[in-house]
Amino acid sequence: MRVVISAGGTGGHIYPALAIINKIKKEEPNSEFIYIGTHNRMEKDLIPSLGIPYEGIEITGFIRKLTLENFKTLFLFLKARKKCLKIIEDFKPDVVIGAGGYVTAPVIWAAHKLGCKTFIHEQNSVVGLSNKYLSKYVDKIGVSFDSTLGEFPKDKVVLTGNPCSEKAIQTKVAKKSDFGLSEDKKLVLIVMGSLGSKTVNEKMEEYLYGFRNKNYEILFVTGEHYYDSIKSKRFPSNVKVVPFIKELPSVMKVTDLMVSRAGASTMSEITALGIPTIFIPSPYVTNNHQYKNAEDLVKKDAALMIEEKDLNKISFIHMIDDILEDEEKYKKIKENVSKLGIKDSSTRIYDILKELILNDKKFY
Repeated sequence: MRVVISAGGTGGHIYPALAIINKIKKEEPNSEFIYIGTHNRMEKDLIPSLGIPYEGIEITGFIRKLTLENFKTLFLFLKARKKCLKIIEDFKPDVVIGAGGYVTAPVIWAAHKLGCKTFIHEQNSVVGLSNKYLSKYVDKIGVSFDSTLGEFPKDKVVLTGNPCSEKAIQTKVAKKSDFGLSEDKKLVLIVMGSLGSKTVNEKMEEYLYGFRNKNYEILFVTGEHYYDSIKSKRFPSNVKVVPFIKELPSVMKVTDLMVSRAGASTMSEITALGIPTIFIPSPYVTNNHQYKNAEDLVKKDAALMIEEKDLNKISFIHMIDDILEDEEKYKKIKENVSKLGIKDSSTRIYDILKELILNDKKFY
């Protein structure tokens, strides 16, 4: 399979794209890829480091209000479309995939213009501006939440889940002892995304002392940028602090309760693994989509949520105690979150891609 894939800006878009790439490689080892991303964000370094051919384009996102900056954005979009047309014409892909971020807009538009089969994936419960725009140009659309199905044309949209979920299931289980944890105690994993959160970390630095004498353990992941400021603190013996965990799903598999942001990829892993979770959604994201992601689970009694602005030591520790000590409540949440997990998301997406290719009349 020859694939052009595009995603950019954040790990929430990039890691699902990588999960799709890895699934295609597993099924068809001789597949070839070109990844189109931005010229200045995290994918520009990450993707080439993985040995995936990379093309960077200069592009910015539209601002959702009247501003002169949008004229520059429009100019860059038109310039990027021209470059994408040439990349796709030269590479002759079987399919072109957009996994989110404004960088996908000129890529999918160019692919459509050339008559190439196209697929986009929406990770969040709130549809991104680029995917909203591209929905009229693509052949198929995959979504992570059933609540998002109605946001796209019925004949195009498919509930696929997030491809990160399948990778999480296949990840090897971690040993608690590697983190200085006990095998016979319940584990609460606290992690605010791969980079961590300055605001929440500052609160946790105080809250962690409140877990002294609890009959469960805490593993707090600070994020690498914040670890130095906290590593010298003397926390209770049942609290362990680490900067980063490379394969987080491996630890999630031995976790009893998770405290997390509500990014789409993390949520797909949580539902796939069936982990009861307290969400603290980031208030700093576009359209407050993390709150709406979390709300989707909370409404189904599949998670709990506390907003960052409402976070305080007493209510936070009480919430953890309450869910761990109430067996019926814990069991209900675990059953409900497990029902929402889509464990074969990458396979579903791969099957859609194969069907598109088989039905394709070559554009070149």
